[in-house]
Amino acid sequence: MGNHKMHNDNNLVYSTETGRIKEDKTTSVTPSDGTAKVRRETKGRKGKGVMTISGLGLEPKALKDLASKLKKTCGCGGSVVGETIEIQGDKREQIKTVLEKSGFKVKFIGG
Repeated sequence: MGNHKMHNDNNLVYSTETGRIKEDKTTSVTPSDGTAKVRRETKGRKGKGVMTISGLGLEPKALKDLASKLKKTCGCGGSVVGETIEIQGDKREQIKTVLEKSGFKVKFIGG
């Protein structure tokens, strides 16, 4: 048997059968290397671009707080998807400023 399957089950946060699974106190957050990766994505979004910010390594609450700060600063909508923040529109400079104030190095990926 091995414990290969057990390891995978610990990371399950969403299941199509039961919806969102309650996260226990030991929910693992992918650790950050201190660099926020900012990428512009337009694929599958009806041509509207969003900036995705990943690699933050924050707890869900801290991630939501940061997303709120970014939305206020950029004056636009956005959301938290898993461990990634999505901000609508191309607000590269504002995002960079907020992230740097929060102690992250910012790395732009792709276009």
